[in-house]
Formats: sequence, C-alpha cells, structure tokens
Amino acid sequence: MSGRPDSGTDPERADSEAAAVQDVAADPAQDEAGAPAQDEAADPEQDEGAARRARWTAAATGAALTLAGLAAAVLRLTGPAPALVPAAYASGAAVCAAAAVLGSRGRTRRALWLLIAGVMVMALGDQFD
Repeated sequence: MSGRPDSGTDPERADSEAAAVQDVAADPAQDEAGAPAQDEAADPEQDEGAARRARWTAAATGAALTLAGLAAAVLRLTGPAPALVPAAYASGAAVCAAAAVLGSRGRTRRALWLLIAGVMVMALGDQFD
C-alpha cells in the first residue's frame, strides 16, 4: 500500500476536500472536530468553586449516610432482627464513610459510586428485616 489515492479519484472532489480542511484549520474558534472551541481562560474561580462544592457535597452526603447507617445498625442490633440486618447497615455505613473520605479529597466521581453502593447495601439489610 503506497498511500496514494486511486487513479480514478475525481479532481473536483479532491479540491473541495482540501478547501474544507483549510477552512477548519483557518478558523481558530473551532477545534479539530469542528465544534466551537471553549475559552480556556473563561473563569478559573468558577471552576474552583464548582469543584469545592462537589467536594463538600460528597463529603457531607457521605457523613450523613454514615450516621444514618450506624444509627440503623444500633437500632436493629438492640431489636429482635437477625444478625445479618445490623451487619448490612454497618457495612453500608462503612462504605459511605469511605465515600466521604474520597469526596473530601476530590475524588467525587468515585465517592458518588461508593455512596450508591453503600445505600444499596443498607437497602439489602432492610430487605433482610
């Protein structure tokens, strides 16, 4: 394979493709895919504020779910529930506590998935009850 076009390539088509490539390269407001480029210096403080809010939200939600899971585990431990129920609540609370730690460190996407997993484990404990 030489990389050359076929001998039957239409010259008009080749010229129009070359012109389209030059138009994209000449327009600095578009990226390679043809989408408008984002202004890199838009507002870094706004990005930092959004990241800070995401960290606080993940940490606070993880802490709240941890406390709720621990409270439910203690309440079920003192009652006539099977031992699996408080263990599921405590396990879910531990997962949510790990999510709170990850969220406070800025790993908000992982924290979100851990929060979902922790709540699912606690829901499983509720089903055993």
